[in-house]
Amino acid sequence: MVDRTFEFLHHNEREDKPREKGITEIRGPYYDPMGPRELRDILETMGQYVDIYKFSGGSFALMPEEAVTELIDICHEYDVKVSTGGYVENVLVRDNDKVEQYFEEAERLGFDIVELSSGFLAIGTDDMVRMTEVVANDYEIEPKPEINVQFGAGGATDPEILEEQGQMSPEQAIEEGQRHLDAGANLLMVEAEGITEEVTEWRTDVAYQIANELGIENLVFEAPGPEMFEWYIKNFGPEVNLFVDNSQIVELECMRSGLWGKATTWGRTTTWKRDDGSK
Repeated sequence: MVDRTFEFLHHNEREDKPREKGITEIRGPYYDPMGPRELRDILETMGQYVDIYKFSGGSFALMPEEAVTELIDICHEYDVKVSTGGYVENVLVRDNDKVEQYFEEAERLGFDIVELSSGFLAIGTDDMVRMTEVVANDYEIEPKPEINVQFGAGGATDPEILEEQGQMSPEQAIEEGQRHLDAGANLLMVEAEGITEEVTEWRTDVAYQIANELGIENLVFEAPGPEMFEWYIKNFGPEVNLFVDNSQIVELECMRSGLWGKATTWGRTTTWKRDDGSK
């Protein structure tokens, strides 16, 4: 059970960790350094609502090993899995012969998840799926492939530049996602760019299509802004899996729980469970 004050007041039920839905993944070091004291403060207060902690932009490659492992150990203390983020893109381009060494090092340091993204790369689906198979079968670490509909996704590129790059078919992303699931992935990251981020108009139809075809339980939607995660909660319910910045944990959880919200979600976000406790 979730441990909280004011237990007598309404609160939407949340699965205990490790949970299979309502997963919250947060960004670690990138926009701020995120040292151990800040991380411990976050997890001491909100750790029961955090499931995955993601190093972004290869930030771990700037830090001493002791600092990286300390952050990982703190996460594990609070039953939070740790992800490498999508740094494999950099490895593929600059150190192509060291991809498996990268997996080995992530495993040795205690990472739980290696994200396999290709937003910046021109690379075939067969190669990406092959990496998922290798990680799933040869390493004690989970593969978490990313699928997207925008070539050049990542790095907060301006919408006009992304439009010049061109968008990919949702069907292509869905086919690739299914192949990753068949190859051993349990969760897929859905890149926001091209759907709700850095676009002149949101492509919510793409989010629906991906969710309907691949199963919402298999997806973590990137939602880098309150207006984005509110849309996902309104349309897929409070137990949708989301990736947000660490600064947004409390606002997201208030919305999931039904404690608070914006004009269109305040007092409307709810769940329903069987009296026998079944999901």
